[in-house]
Amino acid sequence: MKLLLTHTPHMRAQYYGPRALAALRDLAEVVLHEGDDPLDAAALVAAAAEVDLVVSDRLTPGQAEIFARLPHLRAFLRCAVDIRTIDVPAASRAGVLVTHAAPGFVASVTELALGFMVDLSRGISRATRDYQAGRAPEVRMGRQLAGSRLGIIGYGAIGRNLGTIAGHLGMEVLICDPHVTVPAGQGRQVAFEALMAEADIVVCLAVATEATENLIDARALARMRPHAVFINLSRGNLVDEAALAAALREGRIAGAAMDVGRAPDQMPSPDLARLGGVIATPHIGGLTPPAIEAQAFDTVAQVRAILAGEMPAGAVNAEHWSRRP
Repeated sequence: MKLLLTHTPHMRAQYYGPRALAALRDLAEVVLHEGDDPLDAAALVAAAAEVDLVVSDRLTPGQAEIFARLPHLRAFLRCAVDIRTIDVPAASRAGVLVTHAAPGFVASVTELALGFMVDLSRGISRATRDYQAGRAPEVRMGRQLAGSRLGIIGYGAIGRNLGTIAGHLGMEVLICDPHVTVPAGQGRQVAFEALMAEADIVVCLAVATEATENLIDARALARMRPHAVFINLSRGNLVDEAALAAALREGRIAGAAMDVGRAPDQMPSPDLARLGGVIATPHIGGLTPPAIEAQAFDTVAQVRAILAGEMPAGAVNAEHWSRRP
């Protein structure tokens, strides 16, 4: 069995790692992408012409044309949770299996959320920037997390983990997710409008879908109180960035933090990130060794299952998989 790992050398070091690569090589003949740029459709077709499996990084799209032009391809495995850039219907028509990795970054992203919450509440980055610029920072009263209200939009694995920790910190936890029922004792389930109006800290963790596009718009931000802050750890397209920028410039909310945005590779948008009151990180929520290895080894397990003739965990179109080994 022959396999293409699409990660560039830099992405391979950061997002796959030598241990997982060695495990892949124990299972199959591995072809590596050695270029500095992500593979576009034409380059992917050329690189994968003779392979049975593609293990794809998040920057390599699975466009419709590749499945028709790669007759030997049996499965397209995404080493990430987000498969929105894979044309799953086209893969299904071609009989190619599509999978995604399990979310191995729950603890990592939760910890970044906590860091953002403390930073925004106590002005750590603001004071540091002033000191580094040779200015005396303004001494401001901070907000204590204990006793504050945390609003969590999207109650998946990260939301549940964050809510549990916040409860232990003495925070009141508000949860908005129309697709789940929050068990008693884990927080107060409220409507979206109520969460935006009542929370001191709003953390967006909702899944990116057509329904959540620009969920955080001008109307939603207008419901927030002036002392409240907003954190986005989901996807950039959930936020109307012009509306968020206006709310920050006009002082209608106290600050924002983001690890994602509408710039390439879901990075924070530079124009928004440079605003006062904003903390921004370059999409590093899941960039810790345990988180990265968890997802990389998940794809190793999927390859092992495919070689054994089994349906791998993470399959999204199992019923259409006709190109089985």
